[in-house]
Amino acid sequence: MYSQSPIDIFEGIFVVTYKSWLRNLNTEKENASNFPSSLYIFQPLSVSLPLCSFSNIFFRVGTTSLIIIFSTPINKRYILEFHFGAQTKLVQHSSYMALRRCLPQYSTTSSYLSKIWGFRMHGTKAAASVVEEHVSGAEREDEEYADVDWDNLGFSLVRTDFMFATKSCRDGNFEQGYLSRYGNIELNPAAGILNYGQGLIEGMKAYRGEDGRVLLFRPELNAMRMKIGAERMCMHSPSVHQFIEGVKQTVLANRRWVPPPGKGSLYLRPLLFGSGASLGVAAASEYTFLVFGSPVQNYFKEGTAALNLYVEEVIPRAYLGGTGGVKAISNYGPVLEVMRRAKSRGFSDVLYLDADTGKNIEEVSAANIFLVKGNTIVTPATSGTILGGITRKSIIEIALDLGYKVEERSVPVEELKEAEEVFCTGTAAGVASVGSITFKNTRSLLPLWIHVYICLEFYIYLLINNLQD
Repeated sequence: MYSQSPIDIFEGIFVVTYKSWLRNLNTEKENASNFPSSLYIFQPLSVSLPLCSFSNIFFRVGTTSLIIIFSTPINKRYILEFHFGAQTKLVQHSSYMALRRCLPQYSTTSSYLSKIWGFRMHGTKAAASVVEEHVSGAEREDEEYADVDWDNLGFSLVRTDFMFATKSCRDGNFEQGYLSRYGNIELNPAAGILNYGQGLIEGMKAYRGEDGRVLLFRPELNAMRMKIGAERMCMHSPSVHQFIEGVKQTVLANRRWVPPPGKGSLYLRPLLFGSGASLGVAAASEYTFLVFGSPVQNYFKEGTAALNLYVEEVIPRAYLGGTGGVKAISNYGPVLEVMRRAKSRGFSDVLYLDADTGKNIEEVSAANIFLVKGNTIVTPATSGTILGGITRKSIIEIALDLGYKVEERSVPVEELKEAEEVFCTGTAAGVASVGSITFKNTRSLLPLWIHVYICLEFYIYLLINNLQD
């Protein structure tokens, strides 16, 4: 039993599951070696579009249905839903927002996934934080948006309306905090951040859901990571509650800058820095916690295309015993020249090696890295020189729930050539596939037909939208 797409360009392309339906068809498989063994795609001679031109194919098979997410050569992404014996639904979309519209017979996508895949949504209840309550349809239609070309957002600073700030008291606790118009701040020339680099940053995003709610993805993890970093940098830090409330106030005050569903996100930059004066080498006497935001889309200029990474052999990103494991402001300045040189040569970003041996990969400038080998997903262990990314943690949890084996260990750079797929993860970067690695002036192309990354990106989307049964 199969269903046929109602869209002209895809007419005649059939998708069936191997176990139950292959024996009922007399069509020879074509290019089956390019796809997982439980999925076969058949192409009649009348189809003009070559099968091999499809990319980014992800699928999950249920007992009565099949969902496929894939892209065409012009980077239009589609969700293809099959109910065997029923009509196929094919929807073009940009960020999986179309999935609910594909599935009208179930009240929520989470419920649908549970019924079809038997998948337990990992940490759904704690995954997303609702910034404000449900917004009615009438309110949503009347809502004012900032004057922004949402279809052409990049990843650069867009000045918004407000920022949030609070300062520490003498006992180390923080004041209630306040909102002010976005703008310059005043600092003592002897401030700890200016003289001794005593500062931390965080990166997180606010998304607008289809129902009008504004959502944050696991903000408590960013708050905890800042507290851990503050201990390493000998700084006072706000409580988890104060951190989240400051972020929420910033988002609500800048709500008109949160892009429409599927058009991007409001990138949030919490900062903690020594604002108190100190002439000698010492911890600052006062600390400021500040949050501002900017609407963004893709971090990499490639968008959804695969990344081309350059392996830096001389300059490491972090050292054992240093601050590479926390999000210290001082971690980023030393690698800016490396990034500039790599990007001037056409690379997307830089992949750094460990400072101890120079043989093991660590992370990309602003993202963690993963390798896929069969049913195993491998990523470098966070051993003090690698930042424990929030997206990294979520990807690992989801992968384990999906039945993958996850290895956190040292990863020799040569192992990249053995990978069936490589992808990067980060709040800014999202989940991005890697198409090539250049090491010792030799470029190695990486296979892109498994696309575990798009599967994991899909579940991140579901968690962000806080879907519950």
